Amino acid sequence: MANPKTKTSRARRDMRRANLKLDAVTLNSCPQCHEPKLPHHVCGNCGYYKGNPVIEKAE
Repeated sequence: MANPKTKTSRARRDMRRANLKLDAVTLNSCPQCHEPKLPHHVCGNCGYYKGNPVIEKAE
């Protein structure tokens, strides 16, 4: 089995772990109803995508 020759220091270990974080979710506003939505997704409120109705919503 592979074993490390020297102990990994706390600083080196923590520098490696510095990139293991979650990013905040990016939200855009819908051009039709101005509700927040995920980019490149159909709006869940009005059902439009790129200005075209995709999902029929009951009013």
